[in-house]
Amino acid sequence: MRYSLLFAFVFFLTACSQGPESPRGFSLPEGDLERGEQVFVQYDCLSCHRLQGYDAVVTERELDTPIILGGTVTKVKTYAELLTSVINPSHRLASGYQDEQITDDAGQSLMRNYNDVMTVSELIDLVAFLESYYELNPYAQSHYHMYYP
Repeated sequence: MRYSLLFAFVFFLTACSQGPESPRGFSLPEGDLERGEQVFVQYDCLSCHRLQGYDAVVTERELDTPIILGGTVTKVKTYAELLTSVINPSHRLASGYQDEQITDDAGQSLMRNYNDVMTVSELIDLVAFLESYYELNPYAQSHYHMYYP
């Protein structure tokens, strides 16, 4: 009986890291922090978010209570979660806010969809920039050869 439970537990743990839903093996090339900061400012992220050291840059806010980015007290714990929060903000909504502050009538995130306007390079750089403000669990970065200067 003990060995059956042990086998089932080990099988369960290994099954979680495989299959089409597994984040295992996923990462984008390393981004550039300075270019990521430019993307952060260019797409006016501060109109809805707050980031330590950037509050003075804000000219006009779209949300009364901006969503705080960075830090250690957050649900974003991995590189993949941070990336997902940019490309699919409705995947996991920020906690600690009233629903009407962060969602529309259909329960979707109020964050604009940047998937059709932001390039992959901008996304990579933006996530690298934002990652520097979080204490994320480490991940194995994929190493890509540069084909374009």
